[in-house]
Amino acid sequence: MTATPTPALPPVEVFESGDAALRVVASSPDREANWATVHALAEWLDAAGADGVHGAVPTYDSLLVEFDPGVTSARQVRAFVLLGLRQLEFTGAPARTPREFSVPVVYGGEYGPDLERVAGQQQLSVEQIIELHTTKSYVIRCLGAPAGSPMMDGPDFPFPVPRLKDPRLSVPAGAVSVAGRQAVIAPAVAPGGWCVIGQTPLTVLDAMAEPLVPYVPGDTLRFHRIQPEEFAQYAGRKMEAAQ
Repeated sequence: MTATPTPALPPVEVFESGDAALRVVASSPDREANWATVHALAEWLDAAGADGVHGAVPTYDSLLVEFDPGVTSARQVRAFVLLGLRQLEFTGAPARTPREFSVPVVYGGEYGPDLERVAGQQQLSVEQIIELHTTKSYVIRCLGAPAGSPMMDGPDFPFPVPRLKDPRLSVPAGAVSVAGRQAVIAPAVAPGGWCVIGQTPLTVLDAMAEPLVPYVPGDTLRFHRIQPEEFAQYAGRKMEAAQ
């Protein structure tokens, strides 16, 4: 009789983070696999609803699992995390069809005050920067600050984009920015040190809605260029997935 092989767990490391959280780091050499592991595990933990576990916040390759130490312990949560990983190895990650969002952007000028700076740093023309920014679809990797910003792998620029030496005290809602090898939209007004190359007139954050932002990690987003005189036509519209 041949034994059924037991699937190997994805390589992860689990660290205590204070007395009320664990940090789970996916550590395989495959970046995409790491991202898929932490997001699938976050969904499993949220659905499982273990006593004392408040939530799980995934990023690119790690996951913060927050818990109430008065109800459960780091040891119990660690065991629960490993149970989730083993369960996912047997059942696979939950199937979900990504939604796509189309985002109009006015580039440059008052809407994108750092566009020319980025073009110079990349040794490209402004038009080439816009073309690179609008050519691809971006996978939303995780939600960041402020207010659920969609964090994405950036355009295929030749070089990483340096952050501003002196961050701005206020960046408008809808600012479309780049830094390093990443891209983002600001859902709300906030300070910022990323280079702002454009702005979307769409409303990204809806304080009356649940969830506050319409996308989740794994959805895709594509930018398209509009002219400044078209900004008002889109202003006030909510960001919505394509039908």
